[in-house]
Amino acid sequence: MNDPKQAAGSTNKDRFQLVDGEALDTETAYRLLVGCVVPRPIAWITTVDEQGRVNAAPFSSFNYVATSPPMLAVNIALRPGSGNVKDTSRNIALTREFVVNIATEDQMDVMHRTAQEFGPEVSETEALGIDLLPSKHVRAPRIANSPVQMECKLDQIVTLGRGINTLYIGEVVAFHLADRVYDGHRVNSEAMRPVARLGGPFYAGLGEIFHRPMLQKPPGGEGWAPISSQSNPSS
Repeated sequence: MNDPKQAAGSTNKDRFQLVDGEALDTETAYRLLVGCVVPRPIAWITTVDEQGRVNAAPFSSFNYVATSPPMLAVNIALRPGSGNVKDTSRNIALTREFVVNIATEDQMDVMHRTAQEFGPEVSETEALGIDLLPSKHVRAPRIANSPVQMECKLDQIVTLGRGINTLYIGEVVAFHLADRVYDGHRVNSEAMRPVARLGGPFYAGLGEIFHRPMLQKPPGGEGWAPISSQSNPSS
């Protein structure tokens, strides 16, 4: 059998510790996952409750999960200690609607403050003076200073694992894209300057951006050409 280290051309000298996943408690599993799965995009979610109060909260267990139609998924855990559902979870289940706003570097501090524990009777957007815009298809408003806002209607709710985590999957029914990040064809991620979550009390920006030619044709073929037909960037 080939030596996998030699096959990969590796000279790695790291020593590894084995952590058995089957025996992990929730707190240890959380620390490992948020430290290993980085950087994580942040869904800064706005919802409304039955009284029409606006809730805003960030979640970093988030990504897109489908393109036809466009769908996003966010995992929201129960509140530590009490085991109660969070306001965002309750509001999504109640209204079946939410808005995902993308947090940027200039909004990082106020976004971070929306993660603190507010009572259900308190609107984070009012308490922190966050400007809002009306949505087109859903009742939840958009965060005005976010350059990307995605209106979503709930598609399904999936309880995960031991029941602590719940996955909310929503169909994006409208994209609102600021002119400074969207030219009508492509979203300029560098101009957007999104922030991402790391483990512990840390966030990150985009940092250095690396270019490599696309090796598989994406849906629609936009931006793709066979690697053999692309010029060498270093030539």
